[in-house]
Amino acid sequence: MKNKEKIFSVAPMMDWTDRHCRFFHRQFTQRALLYTEMVVADAVIRGEQARLLGFDACEHPVAVQLGGSDAAKLAEAARVAAGFGYDEINLNVGCPSDRVQSGAFGACLMKEPETVARGIAAMKRAVDVPVTVKCRIGVDDQDPETALDRLADMVFEAGADALWVHARMAWLEGLSPRENRDIPPLDYDRVYRLKQRLDERFIGVNGGIGSVEEALAHLQVADGAMIGRAAYHTPAILAQIDREVYGDTDRIVDMGAVIETMAAYAGRHIAAGGRLSHVTRHMTGLFHGLPGARRYRQILSTDATRPNAGPEVLVRAFAEVEENVSQQAA
Repeated sequence: MKNKEKIFSVAPMMDWTDRHCRFFHRQFTQRALLYTEMVVADAVIRGEQARLLGFDACEHPVAVQLGGSDAAKLAEAARVAAGFGYDEINLNVGCPSDRVQSGAFGACLMKEPETVARGIAAMKRAVDVPVTVKCRIGVDDQDPETALDRLADMVFEAGADALWVHARMAWLEGLSPRENRDIPPLDYDRVYRLKQRLDERFIGVNGGIGSVEEALAHLQVADGAMIGRAAYHTPAILAQIDREVYGDTDRIVDMGAVIETMAAYAGRHIAAGGRLSHVTRHMTGLFHGLPGARRYRQILSTDATRPNAGPEVLVRAFAEVEENVSQQAA
């Protein structure tokens, strides 16, 4: 990962950024870096690897996020993931969920930078692709000035290629995982200070970024900007990325073509034993703010969830939007 190359990314989000979501997001941007949900290292080593790590070739560039704290297991999981063709291996040092804490990984590792550094060093020895870290600015009663600096220095010394920082503290006691996404105040300046101190290192910023315009503002200081919930709930904003961030003025996204591609993809998934809702659950926010969007959401939330629903349901939902837009324009 080149230090001065600006990168826009869609954040790893548990239960959201699965392979179907990433395939969908890729229809809007060819350049953004996409992330998997966090996958636990033990599951990668012992579980159904094809189900956990398989992805469509169109998803490149795509990174896998691992969860764990045992250096040997992280190295083995990284080897497996690299074998599947991922472009980056990322270590989760930011998730505040109870499940993550009980497994001794995620945000609680902010308190154990030595453990994180050992994991990074082991993964770097195991793979040739970039190895990165995603963290918070601190947890609980830590001083974010010292905690973030210490973690950053140790992981870069261990060979990390980039550090993505969610610009909030995480309160492991007293706040739920959902509350941890909103209640701790954002402190982008703390991330900026880290970047100013470590100018030659790749530092990306995450947390509360709600638009491409906000991402561009962060990219004036940081090397990367990562959008999470805004990209998921209003995916059409991703159509701006290739042009606004990467200067690809020829990139035009046609919504009809997106629906056609997704219907064909859903058909293949259903033929392989899946359900339409596995795909369409990620698509409900596509026409946010447009005439017919409410009816579109209703169809995907009801008809698309029926056991025998086929791709034609998605096509019918899109037709509702087209009809309403045409009526408003008439």
